[in-house]
Amino acid sequence: MALRSLRSVDFSVHAVLDPIRLAASVPQAMAMLARERPSAIFTTGGYVAIPVLIAAASQRVPVVMWEGNVVPGRSVRATARLANVLAVSFAKTCFSLGRGEASGRPCFVTGTPIRDMSTIDRVAARERLGIGPAARVLLIFGGSQAVRRFNAAVAEALPRLIEQVHVLHLTGDAGYADALSGREALPPDMRERYRPYPFLRDEMLPALAASDLVVGRAGSSTLAEVTALGLPMVVVPYPHAAGHQRANARVLVDAGAARLVDDEAFDAAALLDAAAILRDPATHARMAAASRELGRPGAAGAVAEIVLAVAGHGPLPERAALDQLARGIAA
Repeated sequence: MALRSLRSVDFSVHAVLDPIRLAASVPQAMAMLARERPSAIFTTGGYVAIPVLIAAASQRVPVVMWEGNVVPGRSVRATARLANVLAVSFAKTCFSLGRGEASGRPCFVTGTPIRDMSTIDRVAARERLGIGPAARVLLIFGGSQAVRRFNAAVAEALPRLIEQVHVLHLTGDAGYADALSGREALPPDMRERYRPYPFLRDEMLPALAASDLVVGRAGSSTLAEVTALGLPMVVVPYPHAAGHQRANARVLVDAGAARLVDDEAFDAAALLDAAAILRDPATHARMAAASRELGRPGAAGAVAEIVLAVAGHGPLPERAALDQLARGIAA
């Protein structure tokens, strides 16, 4: 396939809602496109993309837009009409953006592109973390925002929690010292059952792979990695995200893969109730199966197939084949 350009080009045009700056940015974007002559543009939308997308329309450069939330933000809704093809994480998003089946405008459910989940398995992950094969493991993390509520719940529930499960707990930098103090207050023979971390980088994938249940927020990437591994989840949507996380969480809850706890209701009692899922093998198995059904570990490859097709001005991928690719099912 002879494509003019598939390399990454930085279209950092400083567009804001100021009409004067927007008007000045469009010619800059047009000049950049004329110089670089890309075969296609991939965008996640947003106001900063407007000049590039306007320029792309004028120069007939095809655009693929990806959106990861059930309910798109205002900037995505404002720019989606400038995209030739949409890729989304949730089927409902197509309808939110006016791309239902009756619209005749392509919208593919690919899932959220995530890291390669095939590089580590459960046994290797547990060996790496020093956790036995029979242990029941609960992973708790609140993301980068509002982690304090999670930390308070863990601190209060910890003595009872570790009687039931091993706990991997991402505290954030601010909560790490208190978590270490809480660990030292445990009986010596129980301390290894509680592993606090200020954050995880290279160890995050092993932590997920080693876990049996996740308690966390409902960001698109979090839900994508949890379902790619077929993990049940107790999801506590971040309350200050314009309802995006709650809508994301409802997809898992309605499918039977997760339980939802409102942020203001999440406390030690709610955390202990969440851990009880691990004492109910039938419930855990049902939730795990539902999670696995939602998983799209091959989402990155599916999105790439769409971009390549658009860039080559060829036919778009067949939906069934693209769905198999996103699900990680070999053709």
